Amino acid sequence: MRNVLRSALLLVAATGAAFLTASNPPAAPRPGMAVIAYYAGDPTTFKQYQTQGLTHIIYSFLHLRGNAFTFDKPQSEATVAALVALKAQNPKLKVMLSLGGWGGCETCSQVFSTAPGRAEFVASVKQVLAASHTDGIDLDWEYPAIPGPPGHRYTPEDRHNFTLLIQRLRAALGPKYEISFAAGGYREYLQNSVDWAAVMPLVDRVNLMSYDLVNGYSTVTGHHTPLYSTPRQRASVDDGVHYLDSVGVAPGKIVIGAAFYARIFGGVPATNQGLYQPGKFKKAFDYKYFADSLSPARGFTTYWDNVAQAPYAYNPRRQELATFDDKKSIQLKTKYARDKHLGGIMFWELTGDTPRQGLLEALYGAAR
Repeated sequence: MRNVLRSALLLVAATGAAFLTASNPPAAPRPGMAVIAYYAGDPTTFKQYQTQGLTHIIYSFLHLRGNAFTFDKPQSEATVAALVALKAQNPKLKVMLSLGGWGGCETCSQVFSTAPGRAEFVASVKQVLAASHTDGIDLDWEYPAIPGPPGHRYTPEDRHNFTLLIQRLRAALGPKYEISFAAGGYREYLQNSVDWAAVMPLVDRVNLMSYDLVNGYSTVTGHHTPLYSTPRQRASVDDGVHYLDSVGVAPGKIVIGAAFYARIFGGVPATNQGLYQPGKFKKAFDYKYFADSLSPARGFTTYWDNVAQAPYAYNPRRQELATFDDKKSIQLKTKYARDKHLGGIMFWELTGDTPRQGLLEALYGAAR
């Protein structure tokens, strides 16, 4: 691992510095406000983006091999080394490693259910963080104690085992490394998956996945990443924040989520421009394709929901509804995080954006 990391660091230092210094860095976010990008790309794609305004980049994903936290392939190690090299231009940047993701934590329930499993995992985390020169771990176990991907085990004991895992991680990693976790943004997760009082004092933040609130298994359309609840849809950024506040989570440890992609539902009646109608999920696609794929030329009309503070689009000819974030909704979410003195805002995922004049630059503008 160390040889791969060292080679990639030298390569990036030689090839990436000119790009970074030539770009005008965006203004820094307001002090104390994190701006966090999840990144699932390769060792070079991130260079297209204005990453200088980020406080954190979370590389996604590493997985379990047996009980150990591990890179899947050498390119992943090279990508992390390239991200770490960004710290030469942005010394305050934190680069973190994420475990799991949707479909990527198949054995988490089993591994974290035993003391030996947790111990081996934590030891491997400490080793990987030290070897990769990264700054912490983000746990994206989808999901403790409630259903996740079909066929993945979940048990009521997962909730307590997650607490034990966090306790063991903090004891081993100490204050040198950050610990965060990605949390489902809907009530079933918030009420059943985490012992908030036990976990939150030990972690740096919770990254609230306030997207996919209408998802691939939904049979009625709605907003997949709304800022506010509506009479027809409870799940929202604001609902998740209110729940966490009600159980005593400090606002400064709550990071809300934004989506750099759309979800498309088909077979949707035209009533209410397709919103809150029967439908079947068809696909997701990135913001960088919106200008074409959601254009009037393709048959879409875009609308704004003043209650949800969220955009959506409908195509009556194809009977398709699209739900997504745009520049306006990203700015409103960022302002919400600022006004409520939350820990910040994060998004999935950097390569979904346009390299210039996209969602990230809109977010930076609102974060100042």
